[in-house]
Amino acid sequence: MSSSDGPTSPYTTLTISRPAESITHVQLHRPDKLNAMNKAFWREMVECFNEITEDKDCRVVVVSGAGKIFTAGIDLMDMANDILQPKGDDAARVSWNFRKFITKYQETFSVIEKCPKPVVVAVHGACIGGGVDLITACDIRLCTQDAWFQVKEVDVGLAADVGTLQRLPKVIGSRSLVNELALTARKMYADEAKSSGLVSRVFADKEAMMAGALEMAGEIAGRSPVAVQGTKINLIYSRDHSVDEGLHFMATWNMSMLQTEDLTKSAQAAIEKKSPKTAVFSKL
Repeated sequence: MSSSDGPTSPYTTLTISRPAESITHVQLHRPDKLNAMNKAFWREMVECFNEITEDKDCRVVVVSGAGKIFTAGIDLMDMANDILQPKGDDAARVSWNFRKFITKYQETFSVIEKCPKPVVVAVHGACIGGGVDLITACDIRLCTQDAWFQVKEVDVGLAADVGTLQRLPKVIGSRSLVNELALTARKMYADEAKSSGLVSRVFADKEAMMAGALEMAGEIAGRSPVAVQGTKINLIYSRDHSVDEGLHFMATWNMSMLQTEDLTKSAQAAIEKKSPKTAVFSKL
């Protein structure tokens, strides 16, 4: 992963930059196509986040969209052949290939959740269809006042199949509201997104939002990577398990992680009434 300050383009649908130490900025970058998700995007997101996972210089990720909106969702024109002309000699083989196709595309957003580095997503304008799948796999969601969100899939004749129906109920918490959004495809605007818990902060415009996202990322990056990554992993595990199972996993996790030098460094900073960001932590 490049450590330069400016954006780089190892991909055709994303740009990657390092706006500050330990922060990686991933930008959806097909502005002329409203950041619609074509075949290359679904592959490149997996490659990008697998690389970020292994990048010891990265402690936190910010995701945003270039151009007028965050994303228009799936690029139906580019994806039409795969969806409308599945391969296979009979119904069983067609179905088998469809399943491989769907699970492959599910990984595009699951890879964000599997990445131990926290991911802050910053949404401006429209976030449609696959965009909702993407943001619900992120850890912290921010948006602008003009942002709106739409679970669009029922309008194009399918049930959302790459994460929204699984993650959105756990993000919002209101099953009734999730059902309404998914079954009617109505738009949810910024104020409702904030009140429902889909996003945690709303900003006046994109410039203010990106400044806020980078400030938040800096706060996260300044903490112990052992503590931060362990926190993300345990939050996700606990979301999907009982309290008892979560506590058991946490005890097993910390029986080794408490032996980190980061604990001593953070405690020393607290004793000296300094920010934990003043401590120097080893790469992880």
